[in-house]
Amino acid sequence: MKFSVFTASTPEWEPAEAAQMLANQGWDGIEWRVTDQSASDEPGFWAGNRATWPLTGLEESLPRIAEVTKAAGLEFSGIGGYARSNNHEDVERMLAATAALGARQVRVTVPPRGDGNYREVFDATRADFEWIATRAAAHGVKALVELHHQTLTASASAALRMVDGLDPSHVGVIHDLGNLLIEGQEDHVSAFQMLGEYLAHIHVKNVAWYPEEPVDGVTTWKEHWAPLATGQADVRAYFRALAAVGYDGWVTLEDFSTELPLEQRTRENLDFVKDAAARAVRDD
Repeated sequence: MKFSVFTASTPEWEPAEAAQMLANQGWDGIEWRVTDQSASDEPGFWAGNRATWPLTGLEESLPRIAEVTKAAGLEFSGIGGYARSNNHEDVERMLAATAALGARQVRVTVPPRGDGNYREVFDATRADFEWIATRAAAHGVKALVELHHQTLTASASAALRMVDGLDPSHVGVIHDLGNLLIEGQEDHVSAFQMLGEYLAHIHVKNVAWYPEEPVDGVTTWKEHWAPLATGQADVRAYFRALAAVGYDGWVTLEDFSTELPLEQRTRENLDFVKDAAARAVRDD
């Protein structure tokens, strides 16, 4: 099992700084965030993120991305892309960039639920992924569907429906522990077994739910990103589930909690997941 960090969660660091800091801490790889983002005076996860490579002009940035990654001695766990499945031009660019970098796999996002009739949008997106599978094969890479709340593929069951029958050498699924606490939760071992050879990648973060102020006597609950050890997901149990099905691929951390400073957060996260993986092997 190898461990990497998705740079959406390292907004304060410039690319070279992020790569070197993670390498010094002992991470195996990095998953670069690639998207055009809103400007911000302060670095943030989704706007002003300094460890993000812009989609605009991406092709010209590829030598620098490769140089920064190689200089730090890191591998690519994949590319954290945001190209929407129905935007064939940008999907093609992301697949080509992934191949050029030797990064092997790249996330392709799916439409949000509520973006029209679910069944109709799902069927159209499935057709997009049939095209994506052929283009990923042409580039020798794999396109990944993420389990993500508020999208067509919030659960493993939905993601399997999206990719079932396509070539698992070129289409796979990112199982995301934190996202599933918001929407799509299924028993982990069952989900891994269901996905089978489509289980291509793992994202780990944690979430906690807190009550909001009651309105008219009714309490609602809101999710907040939480540290690995204190969120509602049992991260150690998650690694035991991965061990139970023999998963030995990449695990990418994307911790959006802010209780700890970034450098301490990434360092302690690596210690935590390495310990969780070691315990899972001992307990298996």
